[in-house]
Amino acid sequence: MDKVRSYLDAYLRSFRGNHEKWNYEDGCVLLGAQRLYEVTGEEAYADLIVSYLDSYVAEDGTIAHYEKEKYNIDNINTGKSLFFAYDRTGNEKYRKAIELLMDQLRNHPRCESGNFFHKKIYPDQIWLDGLFMAQPFYMAYTTRYEKKEHYADIVSQFVTTDRYLYNPEKGLSYHACDTTKRIFWADPETGCSKNFWLRSIGWYLMALVDTMDLMSEEIYEQYRTLVDLYRKSIKGILQYQDPETGLFYQVVDHPEAEGNYPEASGSAMVACTIFRACKAGILLPEKYLPAAEKIMAGLRDILLKEVDGKTVLTNCCSVAGLGPADNPRRDGTVAYYLSEPVVCDDEKAVGAYMMAVAAQMAFDKEKTWN
Repeated sequence: MDKVRSYLDAYLRSFRGNHEKWNYEDGCVLLGAQRLYEVTGEEAYADLIVSYLDSYVAEDGTIAHYEKEKYNIDNINTGKSLFFAYDRTGNEKYRKAIELLMDQLRNHPRCESGNFFHKKIYPDQIWLDGLFMAQPFYMAYTTRYEKKEHYADIVSQFVTTDRYLYNPEKGLSYHACDTTKRIFWADPETGCSKNFWLRSIGWYLMALVDTMDLMSEEIYEQYRTLVDLYRKSIKGILQYQDPETGLFYQVVDHPEAEGNYPEASGSAMVACTIFRACKAGILLPEKYLPAAEKIMAGLRDILLKEVDGKTVLTNCCSVAGLGPADNPRRDGTVAYYLSEPVVCDDEKAVGAYMMAVAAQMAFDKEKTWN
């Protein structure tokens, strides 16, 4: 683990975040730091989280650069770390900020299915990404402050997503769907986008595991519903694990496509959820751990590289999306997903890698660097 720790420590020492907007990318790094703190107890990780949030959240709970009226589901993600900051400091400004973001969800526009719009500018659309951004926050809130009042709503949004987006022949879920089937990228019969983007599936798997972790197992039927969705989805994607590298391709089911590549963020997400699901008793370790271990070996030995004297995490998809209507380039084709920039040390990838490393250590104490 020396190589991994050295890399992550150097990354976090230089991490400053994007202080020009409240953004979900930085939230991925904060979640990674939180998971590392939980497994190692090292105060530097906790201090990074609180310091970052303190620079955004005012005493009245308002959040710099946050605009509720945009109804952008991505804006909820960084709010997950507010629970940690509140518990650690007792500062009421974090509790007020939690309420501010929860007020967005209370008023967030929804599809006829009951699912949150991905964004106000993406009406009637369900994206796998959005489940990760919002549902764990929603679950944490309703468990802590509402006596589990909205469990049915949360679970229903997962069930509906599965109904709209899961392809049983492939064992994979499409990136998104337009429930009205009107947007240019949508299949006219199903409303789904055209392909299976790795990180979107990673977001979905993470959403399931994170949400289950935050809910009370006393509500067994709803918990079991999410367990079943996760098991189905993890079995599906593991069919596409590259036997040579242990990783997964940017466009999952087209490894032969020119320009396709083993992608870091989505691969780390898959590994993270396997370790956590094994620890929670959702998966059998003897059956699934080898796949997760192979992913981690691929990330460490293939994608962590020395570039200009510095260790970086390579093969990170910078961004991918669908539309909006005035952006026909983002059409969901294989060529589109392979046209987006491939970068090093993307926050989403490094955050996911931190979470995967923490999950591996939590499962196997021999892997810890303490």
